Amino acid sequence: MNATTLVAFLAVDLLLILTPGADWAFAISAGLRERSVVPAVAGMLTGHVAYALLAVAGLAVLVAGSPLALTALTVAGAGYLMWLGLGVLRGPAVVAASEEYAHSSRWRLLLRGAGVSGLNPKAPLLFFSLFPQFVDTATGWPVAAQTGLLGAVHVTATALVYLAVGLLARTVLKTRPTAARTVTRISGVMMITIGGFLLLERLAG
Repeated sequence: MNATTLVAFLAVDLLLILTPGADWAFAISAGLRERSVVPAVAGMLTGHVAYALLAVAGLAVLVAGSPLALTALTVAGAGYLMWLGLGVLRGPAVVAASEEYAHSSRWRLLLRGAGVSGLNPKAPLLFFSLFPQFVDTATGWPVAAQTGLLGAVHVTATALVYLAVGLLARTVLKTRPTAARTVTRISGVMMITIGGFLLLERLAG
């Protein structure tokens, strides 16, 4: 796996991470409460790490033994992203402060963050539909090693983005509600575009 592949993966991965969803909502909620966003983000990262480990353990088998399964997963992931994007464009939401977790301890925030990311269908679809596009079995690298590297890049990028989302929520979205609508609309277009790209690439291959 070369640097060009990693840069290409990071570019697409960042677009997906930057599309608001359940993880974003949780990070924004933590930020709007004017508390530390670290426990919430750390909790969400545990879900992504768990999926990364599953990808390392199982993706090699999928790549080697079932191209049809990968195609099905890619089509499902692309369809989900496009459907989600259309839903966002039909009804862009305004982000508002939430007091649901106002009195939660750090450990409870961490556990709830893990639940948010662990139960979010976007995460497994990302790992098992996006990652295969950047795994090259002809490079000599074991598939598990390539998947582990991609997973580490993804988790690092996710941590930086979610921390930024939580911190910016209290300074931007809390004072500028129209910014929330703009971000939501842009994310809808991005989800449709990325879903279409993944779908066309897989079906063309």
